[in-house]
Amino acid sequence: MGFLEKAKEMLGKHDDKVDQAVDKAGEFAKGKFQGHDEHIDKATQMGKDYDFSGGTATPREAAPSAEGTEERPPAP
Repeated sequence: MGFLEKAKEMLGKHDDKVDQAVDKAGEFAKGKFQGHDEHIDKATQMGKDYDFSGGTATPREAAPSAEGTEERPPAP
C-alpha cells in the first residue's frame, strides 16, 4: 500500500477531525483573503464533502446544486 492510499484510508476513518481541520483552514483563509468569503466557503464545503474513503463510505449530504450557474462549452 502506497503513501497516498494509506493517507486516504486514514482520512476516511477520521471524517470528524478532517472536517474540523478544513473549517479551521477556511477561517484562517477568510482572515487572510478578506472579501472572498463566498469562494472560501464553497471550497471548504467541497473539502468536507470529498469522499476520502475511495468510495467505500456512505455518502454525506448532497452537494449544493449549481442552480443559476452557466455551463461553458468545452474549450476547442
